Amino acid sequence: QVQLVESGGGLVQAGGSLTLSCAASGTFSSYAMAWFRQAPGKEREHVAGITRSGGTTYYAASVKGRFAISRDNAKNTVYLQMNSLRPEDTAVYYCAAGATTQAMGVRPPDYWGQGTQVTVSS
Repeated sequence: QVQLVESGGGLVQAGGSLTLSCAASGTFSSYAMAWFRQAPGKEREHVAGITRSGGTTYYAASVKGRFAISRDNAKNTVYLQMNSLRPEDTAVYYCAAGATTQAMGVRPPDYWGQGTQVTVSS
């Protein structure tokens, strides 16, 4: 099992940047990791994923080129660097852990964090 705690959310102006962190306990390096987000009135959507080694990453088309996912297995932490933020990026962002197909967003991950709010003002 793994427990996940996100941090780093907040309010930022459009065009700005934020970095989200997700600290994990348990066997972190055994899991592929992902970030999802859910905006008000919308379904939760896959944002980015990364394999256990960090060698392969996956991105939703809406964030590709603007967001970057990375992980530090020595620190049991996964990151989401978000640049050129837009008002439509406003959502609760969730860290998740599971198999590679889950990190790709093909199916729901096994483990979820509690979420962190990101608000982008225009």
